[in-house]
Amino acid sequence: MKAVSLPVAYIPLVDAAPLIVAQELGFAEAEGLSLDLVAAPSWSSVRDMLAFGRVDAAHLPSPVPVAMALGIGGVTTAISAVSVLSANGNVIGISRALESALAASGYAFDFADAGAAGAALARVAGPSLVIGVPFPFSMHVELLHVWRSATPLADIGFEIRTIPPPLMAQALAAGEIDAFCVGEPWGSVSVERGSGALLLPGCAIWSFAPEKVLATRTDWAETEPHLLGRLMRAVWRAGRWLSHPESRTAAAELLSRRRWLGVPSEILDRALSGHLTISPKGDVREVPGFVEFHRGAATFPWRSQARWIAEQLAGRAGLDKADAMTRAAAVFRSDLYRNALQGTGAEMPGASDKLEGSLSHRTAVASASGRLILERDRFFDGRIFDPFAD
Repeated sequence: MKAVSLPVAYIPLVDAAPLIVAQELGFAEAEGLSLDLVAAPSWSSVRDMLAFGRVDAAHLPSPVPVAMALGIGGVTTAISAVSVLSANGNVIGISRALESALAASGYAFDFADAGAAGAALARVAGPSLVIGVPFPFSMHVELLHVWRSATPLADIGFEIRTIPPPLMAQALAAGEIDAFCVGEPWGSVSVERGSGALLLPGCAIWSFAPEKVLATRTDWAETEPHLLGRLMRAVWRAGRWLSHPESRTAAAELLSRRRWLGVPSEILDRALSGHLTISPKGDVREVPGFVEFHRGAATFPWRSQARWIAEQLAGRAGLDKADAMTRAAAVFRSDLYRNALQGTGAEMPGASDKLEGSLSHRTAVASASGRLILERDRFFDGRIFDPFAD
């Protein structure tokens, strides 16, 4: 039987790995699919290709489908986030000038304490910071707002500027931005080029943030449920393969190919292993769980995470928060996830919402099999989001 070709848009990032691995290692073929992976220059391009029918599915920042459901950003096609592709995987980087100022102030670059990093950066940054992010509706932006709101960074100017991930290191080197929050490998590329240093991993701010989602048009999901299920199973199995430590070297070599990320495999291995080189001098820090593709139900589209994103977006856009959270919950399709992955061995939580930020350590929770262990999901400032609080 000839494989069905599915066009899928993505941006060259480590967290596109489940899509690339699904196609290259035969997980898509086993489902009778061939993924036509279309590299895009920006997240707005990915969004628009999906919204206007150029592709059937896409690798998207988790807040994008929520923003579209809330009517923010100009494109309002109904999009469903059918699974999470990755949790975590971002880094905050700074210019060499800020690195030098922090070092002179005695800051130790522990790469773990978001509160201390924010306080130290606020002391040396001057009256304002210009920070690059890949897209206005992204977990990068949400992490920065959480970080800023709970540290002395709240007292200085904070301009957020959109720059495509592959251009982030160049923008930092050119002095267009003072800092950035970006997905790997583009933070590590700035270190390799000598244009920047890494200050924090994103997981130091929120330890299990939903980073990218597998998104489809809602009408396509409803009219092509069998194709959608095959795609979701292929991608889920690819994420499971990526989660095995023995897969890391092969994954880094695969992603390094010019066709995909075109970055040396040793740089990609940093993100996959959590052993990150944070400065051009070669300082290394270890970050357990730096990026997750499978463990701890990482791919489950929790409706509470959609509600949290909506509350943040609605607060800044002046929208009714309760209405926004209701709309957002309908976008993260835990119902489709349960249907598509039934029988695969995927761990299914007993609920589709949870308290976000409440887990300070790995915790067993109710599930279909009784074996599900959720990972630590704390916000650095101790906040907890109750999706059903008045």
